[in-house]
Parts: sequence; structure tokens; C-alpha cells
Amino acid sequence: MTRFAEAALAAGRAACGALGWTASEFWQATPAELALALSAISEPGAESASPLTGAELQELERENG
Repeated sequence: MTRFAEAALAAGRAACGALGWTASEFWQATPAELALALSAISEPGAESASPLTGAELQELERENG
């Protein structure tokens, strides 16, 4: 499984499991919308994941054509 596929699977599980989103809602959401929705239900003071940098996004795109 590629890094993108692993990340998408983890994010999809979080969106569907924790937020009750459908797969369609997950795929239509932007990464910022997903992060905002997940941050609204996370524990106060919990660390949030950093967004991908442009270089990291380009690397994922190269790996996954």
C-alpha cells in the first residue's frame, strides 16, 4: 500500500468513524474541512497533526502518479 493510500485510509476511518461521515462526504471535503471537523471533537490540548507541506504533497503525487 502506498503512503497516500495509507493516509487516505486512516483519514477516511477517522471521518466515517468519529464524525459519522459517509464515504462521499469524506471525499468531497477538503483537508482543511476534515482537520477542522476532527479538531472540534478532539481532546482539549491534544496535539493536532501538521498539514502536509508543498514538498510532501509533491512527493506523494510523484509516488502515486
